[in-house]
Amino acid sequence: MNDSVTCFMQAVHGEEQVLSRFCLNPAIKKVFLVGSQATYGHIHDKVQHLDAAPIFTGDTIKKIAALSDSEFSLLYTGAGLPETGPYAIERFIQICRATGAAMLYSDYRDERDGAVINVPLIDYQEGSLRDDFNFGPLLFFRTDIFKQSAKEVSSELRFGAVYELRLAISRRSEIFHIPEPLYTIRESDRRSSGEKIFDYVNPRMREVQIEMEEVCTRHLKAVGAWLAPDFQEVRLEEGTFPVEATVVIPVRNRCKTIEDAIRSVLDQEVPFGFNLIVVDNHSTDGTSEIIASYAKHDKRLVHVIPERYDLGIGGCWNEAIFHPMCGRFAIQLDSDDLYFDKQVIKTIVDCFYRERCAMVVGSYSMVNFKLEEIPPGIIDHKEWTPTNGPNNALRINGLGAPRAFFTPVIRQIRFPNTSYGEDYAVGLTISRSYRIGRIYEPLYLCRRWEDNSDAALDTARMNSYNHYKDCLRTIELNARIRKNRDNSYSNDKGE
Repeated sequence: MNDSVTCFMQAVHGEEQVLSRFCLNPAIKKVFLVGSQATYGHIHDKVQHLDAAPIFTGDTIKKIAALSDSEFSLLYTGAGLPETGPYAIERFIQICRATGAAMLYSDYRDERDGAVINVPLIDYQEGSLRDDFNFGPLLFFRTDIFKQSAKEVSSELRFGAVYELRLAISRRSEIFHIPEPLYTIRESDRRSSGEKIFDYVNPRMREVQIEMEEVCTRHLKAVGAWLAPDFQEVRLEEGTFPVEATVVIPVRNRCKTIEDAIRSVLDQEVPFGFNLIVVDNHSTDGTSEIIASYAKHDKRLVHVIPERYDLGIGGCWNEAIFHPMCGRFAIQLDSDDLYFDKQVIKTIVDCFYRERCAMVVGSYSMVNFKLEEIPPGIIDHKEWTPTNGPNNALRINGLGAPRAFFTPVIRQIRFPNTSYGEDYAVGLTISRSYRIGRIYEPLYLCRRWEDNSDAALDTARMNSYNHYKDCLRTIELNARIRKNRDNSYSNDKGE
C-alpha cells in the first residue's frame, strides 16, 4: 500500500468528462465503476469496471474490500458523480492521517437550478445510529480498517451493507466530520424535509426497514446495548386520581386549529371520568380567548397559563402531568390535530389495561388542512415489535403518535424542556424499562400545513433537530450499556 486512493463509484452514463477530470488527480490510483461492464468502453487508464450488484449490497462491499490495495479507499454512493474541489482528496488524506480516524466525510455543495448552495452536515456521535444519517455521498476510509470491518458485513444484505460497514467501523475507530465543503453534487431528491422524514414508515420501504433493523440489532448486541424483552411491572390500579384519563394539549398561537382540537376531545364518549388540560403558552393571536370560552362552559377543560415564559412543548407537558387535575393516564393531542372518532380515549385506556404497559403509542392519518388524506396516508409504525421494538427505537427517528403515558411513570421521568424531540426522549427512556403498547389503527388526523414544526425545514434547523435526537440516542445507548453491565455484575455475584 502507498499514500494513494482507490475509488469505487456506481457506474453512471453521461458523466465521462467528470470522471476523466477526477482521474487527473495524482492521488487517485484506480477508479472502479460498479455495475454492468458490458455497456462501458474505455474512459481513462485508471478506470476499471467491477461487474457487481449495487454498492449497498453485502457481496459488493466484500468485493470492494478485496480489491482496494492502496492506503485509502473512497466510496461514492450518489447517483451522479462528484466534482471534487481543489486539493479535496489531499485534504481527506491530510486529515485522516492527522486524526487517525478510520472513516471521514465532509460538507459539500449542491448545484440546484443553476445555483450552488452549501450543505453543512453534523458531527457523528456514538448515538448516530439511524440508518439515514447524512454523511453525504462521498465516504473516505483507511483501507486497513475498511477491510477488517467488511468482514463483519453480511453477504446476504441487499440494502444495508454500507450501514453495517460504518457501524462496524465505529466500533473500531473514529468517524470524523470535516466541516468544509470539499465537493459538489447535483442532488436528485428535491423533496422537502416534511416529506423525507416519513420514508422509514412508508410501506414500500418495509423490506428495507426490516433489513436495517437486523443490522442495528447486531450492532447493539456487539456494543452491549441490546435489551432483552424483560419489562418492569406497572401497577396501573394503584394511586388516586381525579379522573381516569387526561388529554394534554400544549398550545401557542393556534387560533386556526385549537377549536377543532378541543371539540374532538370534549366529544369523546367514554364510560369513565376524563378531562382536558390545555397548557396555553402565552398565546397572543386569540387562542387564549377561544380556550377560555370553552372552559367557561365545560368544567372538563382546565385552562393552564404557566407562570414561566421559558417553556418549550416539553415544559408545557410537565405543567400538565404535575397539575392536580391530571388523571391516571395522560394522552397527547397536538393543537393542530384532532381525534379520529369519539372512541379514541377509551381505545387508549383499554390498551393500557390489556397490555399492562407504561406508555401507549397509536397511529394516525396524514391529512391536509381540509382534512383530506395525503401521502403517505396512515402512519402506523408497524416496524415496532414487542420483542425488539425498544432496540429498534434507537435506529428510527420517532415512535409514532398519539402518545399516552401512565402518569406515575411519566412524573418520574419528566419531559426535557424542548419543542422538538421531547416525546422521543421520554419514549426511549420508558422503553428501557417498561412495556410500550401499540395501536395500529389510526386514532387521530395529523394536519400537514405550513405551520407544522417539521413541515419544510431549512438545513440549519434540520441539522439542529437531527443532532439533538442523536444526542438523545447517545444518552440512551450509554444508559442501556450501563444497565446491562449492572445486571451482569449482579448476576455474577448471585444477587
